[in-house]
Amino acid sequence: MDRRPGLSARLKLTLSYAGFLAVAGALLLAVVWGFLLRYVPDNSRGLLGISPNRYLLVHTFAPAAAAAMAFLLVFGLAGGWFLAGRMLAPLTQIGDAARRAGKGSLSHRIRLPGRRDEFRELSDAFDSMLGQLESHVAEQQRFAANASHELRTPLAISRTLLDVARKDPARDRDELIERLYVVNTRAIDLTEALLLLGRGDGGTFARESADLSLLAEEAAETLLPLAERRRITLDVTGAAAPTDGSPELLLRMVTNLVQNAVVHNLPSGGTVTVHTEAYGGTSVLRVENTGPRIPPELAATLTEPFRRGAERVRTPDDHAGVGLGLAIVHSVVRAHDGTLGLLPRPGGGLVVTVRLPGTGTGWGGPVRQAEGTSRGMPGSAVRAV
Repeated sequence: MDRRPGLSARLKLTLSYAGFLAVAGALLLAVVWGFLLRYVPDNSRGLLGISPNRYLLVHTFAPAAAAAMAFLLVFGLAGGWFLAGRMLAPLTQIGDAARRAGKGSLSHRIRLPGRRDEFRELSDAFDSMLGQLESHVAEQQRFAANASHELRTPLAISRTLLDVARKDPARDRDELIERLYVVNTRAIDLTEALLLLGRGDGGTFARESADLSLLAEEAAETLLPLAERRRITLDVTGAAAPTDGSPELLLRMVTNLVQNAVVHNLPSGGTVTVHTEAYGGTSVLRVENTGPRIPPELAATLTEPFRRGAERVRTPDDHAGVGLGLAIVHSVVRAHDGTLGLLPRPGGGLVVTVRLPGTGTGWGGPVRQAEGTSRGMPGSAVRAV
C-alpha cells in the first residue's frame, strides 16, 4: 500500500519528550514568578531596606530562566531522541523480521532478550506465528509433492496399458479394460479425497446440528460387511453427542476412523469399539481397535497425508485407501474447532479421540446401553446404542 511520507515514530516521540519537558520547565518558572516575586516590594529600597527590589530580581532572573529553558529544550531533544531509539529498537527488529518473512525467509526468529513486556509479548507472538507459518508451508509443500506423485502414478499406469494395447492388438481386451477400470477408480478416489481435504481445510461449509452417535451408527452399518469379511467385532456404544458442523464432513470423518480401525487390525478376531459421549460442553468420539503395536513417535505422524502405518505404501487391498484417511479426519476436526488425539494401546492398536464443541442439547441424558444384538456373521457385530 502506497502512503505519503511522514514523520517517523522516533521523531514524533522525540518532539513529544522535548515538548513535555519544555512545558514542565515553563510551568516551574511560572510558579517561581507567581509565588516568589509577587511578595518582593517594587520600590527603590527593597524589602526592609536591605533586600533587592522586584526590578533587580526580574532582570537578574530573566536571563537565567531563558538559558534554563534553552537547555531544557536541547536536553529534551537529545534525550528524547536517545530514549525513543532505545524504546523503538524492538519494533525495528520486528519490522526487519516481517520484511524478511515477506520475502520468503520463514526460518528467522527475533527472540528478544529481557523480561516480559509489551514488546517482548509482540515479539514472542510474531515468532510463534512464523513457526506455525513455516510448519504450514512445509506441510503444504510435502502435500503438493506427495499428491503430484500419487496422481502421476495411475496416469502413468494407464498410459502404459494403452501403449501395450496399441502395440499388441491381440492382447485380451477384457483384462485391459478391467485393469484400466481399477486404475481409473483409484485416481478418482484420490481426487475426491484431495477435494474433500481441501474443503475441510478451507472451512467453507454450512453448519447444522449433528449427533456423533447417530453418525457412528451409520458408519458402522456401512462398514459392517467389511468387518464381517475380516471377522472383526464392531461395537458402537455410548450416549448422544450433539455438535454443530457439516453432517457430510462429520460422517466422512467417522467413516474414515472406523474403516482405518477395521483395516489396520488383526488378521482375524480383532475388535473395534466406537464410543460417544458428551460432558462439560464437549462431544467426544472415541474409536479403539486392536492391531499391531504402534510406536508413540509414529502415532504423531499418522495424520500426515499419504501415510499408512510406518511408511508410504501401497497394498492390493481395495479398502486400504489412498493414504489420506487420517489426514482428512484431522482436517475435518480442525475445521470444526475440535481436537484430535492418537494414543497407541499397550497391547497393540490405536485409540483415536475426537473432541468437538457441543451444542448444549441432549446433554446429561441417560446413556443408552448396548443391546448386545449381532447382525451378520459370528464374530462380527454392531451393537446398536
